[in-house]
Amino acid sequence: MASSVLIAPSILSADFAKLGEEVCAIDAAGADYVHVDVMDGHFVPNITIGPGVVKALRPYTVKTFDVHLMIAPVDPYVGAFAEAGADIITVHAEAGPHLHRTLQLVKGLGKKAGVSLNPGTPAEAVREVLGFVDLILVMSVNPGFGGQSFIESQLEKIRTLRGWIDTLDRTVHLEVDGGINAETASAVISAGADVLVAGTAAFTGGPDRYAENIRQLRGY
Repeated sequence: MASSVLIAPSILSADFAKLGEEVCAIDAAGADYVHVDVMDGHFVPNITIGPGVVKALRPYTVKTFDVHLMIAPVDPYVGAFAEAGADIITVHAEAGPHLHRTLQLVKGLGKKAGVSLNPGTPAEAVREVLGFVDLILVMSVNPGFGGQSFIESQLEKIRTLRGWIDTLDRTVHLEVDGGINAETASAVISAGADVLVAGTAAFTGGPDRYAENIRQLRGY
């Protein structure tokens, strides 16, 4: 199963003074996605980057830009991130009044649509749009900062979502973000995740270590 797991290093843990080089390095090291954490200081207690940075990084790789919008209201910004080069745009279930409409907006721009669930958000929040999404992101820490510890209770949510996804006749990726390292990766893969977001665990040790870090996250 490990060979089918996709690794999405989060550039939140990269060297921001060398972001272009860092994106090239994780690409060369075997990353499947480039995970971009966008925070607004309102929906989550931190501020990171905007669409201008996504646009600037786009020429550095052809890998999938997996853009996680931790912003509210989210709808006014979806178009800018789509134009900047996002391939997957993930929004939080609580980030606007009409989740289905937001997902329609993403899909209408030709992008893959994801929904993110915070630790306190139940799996049921995504059930009514399950047949419409391309990705579900389970947050296994409270969003806002890197380096937090994995919240074990999210494993049951992952198992629940995996059961629902397996009844569908289309591909929906199940992604997990927060406290992912070589140890917790095994648990979330066993629970049913097929995309792992890793910040600290992916970028620790500098570019010479990235390939080994990614290999360990895959579980072999």
